[in-house]
Amino acid sequence: MKSMRRREIHNKMMEGVLVVATVLVLLPLLIIVGHVLVEGVGALNSDFFTQELGSPSRALLDRPTGLVHTIIGTVVVDLLALAIAVPIGIGAGMMLSEYPEHLLNPTLRIMNDTLNGMPAILKGLFAFVLIVKPMGTFSGLAGAVALSFVMIPIIARATESALMAIPWTIREAGLALGIPRWRVVISTVMPAAKIGMVTGLLLAFARAAGEAAPLLFTSFGNNYLPDHWLGFIFNPVDTLPQRLYSLAISPYSEWHSMGWAAAIVLLAFVVLIFIIARVATRDRMKL
Repeated sequence: MKSMRRREIHNKMMEGVLVVATVLVLLPLLIIVGHVLVEGVGALNSDFFTQELGSPSRALLDRPTGLVHTIIGTVVVDLLALAIAVPIGIGAGMMLSEYPEHLLNPTLRIMNDTLNGMPAILKGLFAFVLIVKPMGTFSGLAGAVALSFVMIPIIARATESALMAIPWTIREAGLALGIPRWRVVISTVMPAAKIGMVTGLLLAFARAAGEAAPLLFTSFGNNYLPDHWLGFIFNPVDTLPQRLYSLAISPYSEWHSMGWAAAIVLLAFVVLIFIIARVATRDRMKL
């Protein structure tokens, strides 16, 4: 009876330690989110979502300004980066998981780990040399390539982990039927691992969506909406992380408020992606 009572006391103590640890982890996040909301909620109005930033003189003349071009540019650049990173990242993950005996795998793993640990600003410099210099201009495409370098190693690692979690007996059953190996992977293994793969995609997307350093050398920024939707791809384009940096160091108080509002939009965007990833993970646990 005493030992049972002791175990209950120890269990309650550990539960209390876990609650305290959770609160200590969440407290800085709550402070940051609260401060951002207090500072930026006043700048969230219809002009913010419908007007472009324009020239600095508009801030001096107290004319309505907004970041509609920045929000659209963020969506375009991030989705384009995802479109570039998904096939490469999933292909690399499949190679590492399904063909462990291939001679290319050790080199591929080292390259993936190196790219994952490389500072984001170096990925931006690489995209600058690869895209901006040959094109002769900054562009949304260059920014998307830079962000794809951020996504690829995360997607590759998540894909590898998700595929390796599937029992090899499923692969053996398909091979026993005479189905080619690549067909077994695509038709049998990948559908079984889709929840884990989707989670990795969302996490990679959320990570890249908050990067500003690679975009300073690639998309560069723009205060106006382009004349054509292709301008978001082939011309300098504005994005929320980079614009947030620019507004924070500007000399205009109105722009400082807009910067906090941009932080709210970016934070909401990233939190939404993480919520989706969490829901996908929870569904996987239920399965």
